Order: sequence, then structure tokens, then C-alpha cells
Amino acid sequence: MVDSHDPESAESCSLTEDDVEPKLKYVRLSNDIKNILSEEAISCIAVHPRFLCLGTHWGRIHMLDHQGNCVHTVINRKENAHILSVNRISVDSRGEQIATCSDDGKVIISGLYTDENNQVLSTGKIIKAVELDPNHNRSGSGKRFIIGDNKLVMYEKTFLKGLKSTILSDSEGQVTAIKWNGQFVAWASSLGIHVYDLNEKCSLGFIQWEEPKEGKLTDYRCNLNWSNATTLLIGWVDTVRICVIRKRNAVEVSTRNLPVHIVDPMSTFQTDFFICGIAPLETNQLVVLGYAKERDSETNKALRPILCVLQYNASDYIEICTDSLSMRGYEEYKCDDYHLDCLIDENQYFIVSPKDVVVANLYETDDRVQWLIEHGKFEQAMDVIATHGGKYSLITVARLYLDHLLSLQHFDEAARLCQRVFGTDKQLWEEEVYKFVKVKQLRSVSSYIPITDACKLNPHVYEMVLYEYLQLDPNGFLQLVKDWPPRLYNTKAVINAVNDHFNKKDANILLEALAILYTHEKEFDRALTMYLKLQHKDVFELITSYELYGMVKDCIVQLIELDSERAIAMLLKDKIPAEDVVRELEHCEQYLYRYLDAYDKVTSNEKFHWRLVNLYARYEPDKLLSFLKRSNSYPIQEAYDICQGLKFYPEMVYLLDKMGSTREALTIIMHNLQDVPMAIDFCKEHDDMDLWNDLINESVDKPHVMTKLLNSIAGFINPELLVDKIKPGQDIEGLKESIIKMLCGYSLQVSIQEGCNQILGADYFDMHERLVRVQQGALCVTPDHVCGVCRRDIIVKDNMKTDIVMFNCRHYFHEPCLLDKYNLDICIVCNTKKLGSTGTF
Repeated sequence: MVDSHDPESAESCSLTEDDVEPKLKYVRLSNDIKNILSEEAISCIAVHPRFLCLGTHWGRIHMLDHQGNCVHTVINRKENAHILSVNRISVDSRGEQIATCSDDGKVIISGLYTDENNQVLSTGKIIKAVELDPNHNRSGSGKRFIIGDNKLVMYEKTFLKGLKSTILSDSEGQVTAIKWNGQFVAWASSLGIHVYDLNEKCSLGFIQWEEPKEGKLTDYRCNLNWSNATTLLIGWVDTVRICVIRKRNAVEVSTRNLPVHIVDPMSTFQTDFFICGIAPLETNQLVVLGYAKERDSETNKALRPILCVLQYNASDYIEICTDSLSMRGYEEYKCDDYHLDCLIDENQYFIVSPKDVVVANLYETDDRVQWLIEHGKFEQAMDVIATHGGKYSLITVARLYLDHLLSLQHFDEAARLCQRVFGTDKQLWEEEVYKFVKVKQLRSVSSYIPITDACKLNPHVYEMVLYEYLQLDPNGFLQLVKDWPPRLYNTKAVINAVNDHFNKKDANILLEALAILYTHEKEFDRALTMYLKLQHKDVFELITSYELYGMVKDCIVQLIELDSERAIAMLLKDKIPAEDVVRELEHCEQYLYRYLDAYDKVTSNEKFHWRLVNLYARYEPDKLLSFLKRSNSYPIQEAYDICQGLKFYPEMVYLLDKMGSTREALTIIMHNLQDVPMAIDFCKEHDDMDLWNDLINESVDKPHVMTKLLNSIAGFINPELLVDKIKPGQDIEGLKESIIKMLCGYSLQVSIQEGCNQILGADYFDMHERLVRVQQGALCVTPDHVCGVCRRDIIVKDNMKTDIVMFNCRHYFHEPCLLDKYNLDICIVCNTKKLGSTGTF
């Protein structure tokens, strides 16, 4: 447990970089262990799920629980087990027997609950390692244990209760470490590591270790551990090696007489520190206790030990996290003064120095969340909760995160967090939105606040947002009024707030907002007034959406001034009588023209055409002539007077022609327009000899006109009339070519007429001959034909022969049915003309 009165409590046991999430949490053991450490120094440790076993430099053994309390056992009540430092403690898997060894040469095996199998073995040699059979208490196991001096020796209890020793292997120097796992025993000599197979009674191989650059290999303790039944972890000096025991293939074993198993190194890498202990964590991960190679630059004393979580591969590793441990008295300790033991199944690690014991546990979900919160990593904390759950709720962390963001003035990020976490939770929104009120940042959350019927907040919330915008951001206020449905808030309250805070600087913005708010309140007259005062084009949408046509009768001119196209398009929807529109536009003739011009295009009603003549003449003369031609609903004389006053000669020609004054129209063409082709076409159109004579008389003194006439009159008048008018000696350019062309044209016309007559004559006789042949042909009589008089079938079965009379008009009669059977020249049905001869059958 944590010693709260100790200045170096658990909070100071680890010094991890603030930005790196720790993998482990630490607790310094206290309680009875404090009394022990005040008098003695720890030399080794053994950990069992039920207890801790500490060996001291005074040769004593202490049994404690995992909180540091002494466990009252026989071992604790004994005097010093050894007279020198305890080098190694081994506990069987059931936690009933412990074995200890020391430099005093003794190996002591003690039972925790019975002394039946206790042993004291005096070897007379320094013993650095002892290891109990994990199944030491199992019946028939032989109560085996292994020790190491200058060789590896296994002892087992015989039938007569004596100890039988078996030398398993000679050693290259002192045996410094032993680790037993099932049938395999790993042990370290002064040169390297061996793995022994107890079943096959042979060594599986030797892993030689390199000498360090400084000092000797024997100056450093070899740290062995098994992570599972076949994986061995080795940490020695500054090198880590992971080995796997595997079976050889059957062919190799049978042909070469080799052991069934072989040791394969699968990963080897070097660390930046000396290794004091090694233990497994997760797949491909290790926990390594390290001792810094460097020393304090000022005092030249040792630095704090470190506990690293590493993820290894074949030849390298990735450092997941590293904690610097503030162990008591660390400045004076050497590498071998530190020990690491673990409970693999519980992921619990015990770090031991002569005067301290610290327990490291994996960070659980709640620990991770707490650390992330304390270090401001709220997003990661929320991800952990979402994935693994725990005592912290997502909402609790989100609220803390929200406070954190607001304190940093990250208002937009805070608003997005609310939307993401609170979702459609009305209560949460209403509780947390007041945090934005305090910092006057409701504007930041306005884009994310729920506005749907599924999550509609208290109207007061929306009104607070609008009020803040009204005070600090009028443009944003207007946008919210446009975007938010009016059901969210009390529109009358907002209108009152706008009126209270009205100012000239933002007048246009606030008037537009008022127009929208009045629309929501169905006060359309006020809204319409606001829009017109602003000259805002949304007025058209207001009118059409709510059919306010009756309200715009007196403001038609203002609407056209605002947007003539939209206004006229609206006025043409037959919602406002055209007469009313025309009356309103009487004094704005240009707007009247635009309206009537558009009105004329969408309706066949010509009641305003009399106005359009003058309007076209004033504003768009190019359209006047086409209008005069397609309309019959204007006073011709008045139209002519207008055109005459403005000297619109083409229009005058058309109107004179329409009134029957063709000769006057021709005069305008010749004298005002001076358009000879037009004059010629005009005469051709009317084909009036008087017009031709006027045109010829006007052209006699104009040689260029005479030439055009000669080229154009063929087929309309006798060329002699024009030629006779030519004065002898008159100089007319191109006269010869024109006369030749005229005569050729006239001759061609005569030839064409003669050819047409011949064709018509030939066609007439051909058609007549064909008609005679058809009428002289036989006629078919079928039972379907009926008599034109009696309406019975024309073919009857009787003893008397009945003649049939047929006419070329396809009428059939029984001869007795005819009134005048001797006059067979005329069909009594047709009775109008003679169609041909008759036949009698």
C-alpha cells in the first residue's frame, strides 16, 4: 500500500515523461516492511501469489503479504537462517516450501506448515543459486531441488529419507542463476547459459555470452525468467536474448542421435542500460529493470533505476514507456543491488532495492482514464471509455473536457464536442450550454445546438443565443433569424429585444430581421413595410408566399423600382387586375410601357393596345411596326398622327396602305424613304395600274430609278409603257442591258405561258380518254348491293327473270322498280346529271 506519510510515496516512485501514457502504476510497500528496512537491507526476493519472501544481508528470511504486513509463520519466528547474506530464495508452486542459499555454504529447505520435509544442507562452498522443483510437494516427486556451486547438482529424497545427489553438469566457474520450468532447467555459468532437459538427462545447448566492454561478465548478475513453458528470457549485462525451445524433426533425431528438443534464439538486442531484472508482459513485450550506465554529472553517483516496457523483434526493440524510479538510497547502489520478480498471471511486478520495495501493476482502464484526464488527454480518455468501459462515464469525462476547452478559449472545439457527445440529450444540452453563457460564447455553439423536434430545448436557450448575437454580432443575429424555425423561441420576445437595442449603425440589418420576425407573427403589413423601406428583394417572396397581392396595390411603383423584372412577373399572375396596375402606373409611363409590353406577350387581350402605340413610339420604336401589323385594336388615324409627328415613315406607309391611301403611301416611299425597291415591291403587291403610272412618272427624270424599273417590271406591266416614257437622247446608264434583260424576261414569260398551255391541253385529252375507258368498263354486281328504290338485295332468286339496271354513278335498280322503265338515261337517285350509258342484263 502507499505510505502517505513518506515523502517518497508512490507518487514519487516513477518519473515518466508527461506526454507519454504510462503502462504501469506504482505502489511503495509500507506497514511492517518499514520496520524491517529500518534495521536490515534486502538482498533478494521471491514472490508467490499468496505472499512475499524477502532475504536480507543479515541472513534472515521475512514472510509478508502483498501489502507489506508480516505473516506469522515458523520462518518468521526463527533466528537468522544464514550467517551471511541470503543469495537466492525459491518457492514451490503451491507456496508450501521455500529454499534459501547463502555464501555461508548452507542450503535450507523449510516448510511453511510442516517441518516433515525440512532440509539443511551444508556444502562448504559458496552457493549463489538454489531452485525447488515447482512440483516439490507433489507425491512421488522426490522432493527435488537443484543447487549450483562450480557444477549443477540435483538433490532428491530417497526411500530412507536420505538425500541423493546427481551432478547434472559441470560448470565453467560459479553457477550464478537457476530457473526451473517443467522438464527444463536454465542455468548460468561464468561464460554463458545452459538449458538442461531433465527427462532426457542431457544439455540442450550452451549460449555463450560476450564479455562486456568494461569489467567482467561475472561482475553482473544473470537474470533468467520463463514467460511460458517453452520461452526463456535472458537479461545479462546490457543484452537481452529471447530463446524458444522447440522439438527437432523426427528425421534429424533418428539419424544424428540428437536430443528431441533444441534451443533457438529468436531475438537478441542490446539496451542502453545494464539489466537488473527481466519479466514477460504481453505478446512480444517485456518489462526490464535497468541501471543507468551513466552517472550523475555533478555528484558522480548512480542515477535512478528505470523500469522499461519494451516491444521486441528479431534484432531490435521499441520502447513503449520508461519510468524512472525514485528508490530510497538509489545514489549508493550498484546494478546487482536491484531485483525484479513478478506474478505473470496478475501482471504484477516487484522492484526491490536494499531499502525499498515497490510494486508495479498494469494500468487498468480506470487508471488509464484518470491519467489521461490529469494530463489533459480527454479525447484519448473518451476513446478508452468507449472501448473498455470502466467506472468513468463518457459524459463525466466530456464535461471535464468541455471545461478544459473553455478554459483554453477553444470555443469552437468545445461546441463540436457538445454536438458529438450530447447528441439529442435535451437535459445535458440545457445543463452545459450555460457554461458558454458565462464566457459569452453562445455564438460558438449556435451552429451545433439542436433545433429539431426530436431534441427541442427550452425556448429560453435559443433566446439567449439570439440575444448574444443581437448584442455582439448583428449579422449573425440576422442569419440565425433566417435559419432557425420560429417554433424554437418566442418571436414577440425577440422583437421586443430588437426594438430595445435598435441603433442607426445596424439599422438595415435589424430592420430585415424585424421583417422576418413580423412575418413569423403573421403581421404581414409591418413586414411588407420593412422590406419596402429597405428596398429588399425578399419582399417578392413574402408577397407570393403569403399571397399579399391585396396589400401591394398602392406600392406597385416601389416594387417595380426595386426589381422591375420580378415585379412585372408578379403583376402578370392575374392576382391584381390589369386595370388597377395601369391606373397606378399612369404617371410612370416607362414602367407602364414595361408592364403593358409584358402583358401583351402573355395574353391575347388587346384592350390596352391603344396605349401601346404611343408607348412603343416613345420607348422602343423598333417594335412599333411589327405591333401595328399584328394588332387591330388601336385607332388607325391616331396611330398615324403619332407616327407622322415623329416622322416614322415605314409605319406611316403601312398605316396609309391600311387606310387605302396607297398613292400617298407610294409618295412617302419615293420622296421620304427614297427606297426604289420598296416602291417597286409596293406596286407589285397591289398590282394597281395607277400606282405603276405614278411610279413611272416619278422615275422618268431619274435615270437610276428607270434602270431599276426596267429590271423589275417584266411580267407585271407592258414594258412599252415604260419604254415610251424614255425621252430621245436621255442618258440612262445600263439602258441597253436593262432593255435586253427586260425583253428576255418578257420573251421567257411568253414561252413559259405557251408551254404551260400545251401541257394543259395534252393533260386534258389524256384525262378525258382515261375517263371514257373507265366508264366503258364492266361493273361488278354482288349480293351485297341493294336496289336504290326497294332497298332489297339486287340479286334475287325467283322463277321469273328480273333485269338489273346499273348507272355509272354506281347505283343499282331492279328494272320493275323504275318509274319510267323506258327512260334509262338518268339515275333517279342522282337526278342531276347524265353520267353515262346504261347496260341491261
